[in-house]
Amino acid sequence: MKKVLNFYINSSLHLAFSVTALAVISVLQFQIELNSTVLLFIFLSTITGYNFVKYAGLAKLHHKSLTGNLRGIQVFSFFSFAGLLYVASLQSEKVLWITVLLGIVTFFYAVPFLPNQTNLRNLKSLKIFIIALVWAGATVLIPLINQHPIFEQSVLLSFFQRFLFVVALTIPFEVRDVIYDEDHLGTLPQLLGVENSKKIGYILLISFVVLKFFIETVTWIQFLPKLITALAVGIFIYKSTKKQNRYFSSFWVEAIPIFWLALEVIVYWLL
Repeated sequence: MKKVLNFYINSSLHLAFSVTALAVISVLQFQIELNSTVLLFIFLSTITGYNFVKYAGLAKLHHKSLTGNLRGIQVFSFFSFAGLLYVASLQSEKVLWITVLLGIVTFFYAVPFLPNQTNLRNLKSLKIFIIALVWAGATVLIPLINQHPIFEQSVLLSFFQRFLFVVALTIPFEVRDVIYDEDHLGTLPQLLGVENSKKIGYILLISFVVLKFFIETVTWIQFLPKLITALAVGIFIYKSTKKQNRYFSSFWVEAIPIFWLALEVIVYWLL
């Protein structure tokens, strides 16, 4: 079971479910039709993109020395990419254009293209914000673009709200990685210290909650899922340390969007 759990996490399956959960939340929020092919497209894109970022540099073109686990992830990623190509053929031009833009950012996040063999990930202090930008685009713009104008104020505010949420959600990872990240990355814990980074996370979560009132008029029961989710993220930020259990961030923190979706679904059925 532990090997299965590790593969589930390391293959980005868990992350893909979390990203797709955020996309479904956008669908529920704007009360549009649930398009299963778009959601599958987001799911497979997440697996392909993240496994490319995580493992392309390790694997390169040589496979003989790969461990069985990494080789298995490569095979899984290949079939995910093949499925992605098929599902992509079913998407509208609007979805594909946004995906191309996000894909370019993801590609250059991993592949050096600047002087001194620098990629976007290695630009000082940008890593966490690039991740949040791509997540917000994938989980707000892509689910909506076929059925809802994306330049409306409510959508732009939702995009910004999702951006803030993902930055806050990433802080436990930043705290965990501070002892491994190179100094030039300039992550929040490196620049401000762990405790100050946590305080920024709390401020982001407060902003995330308050923005809900600017996006739409909600009842107290519709507001509860966002509040409970923000509290959950806040607790994990508070509990995060440099030395974490291996599943603290990579499983439990990444599961929060799925938990948020479960709360939204409960409220949706109650109403």
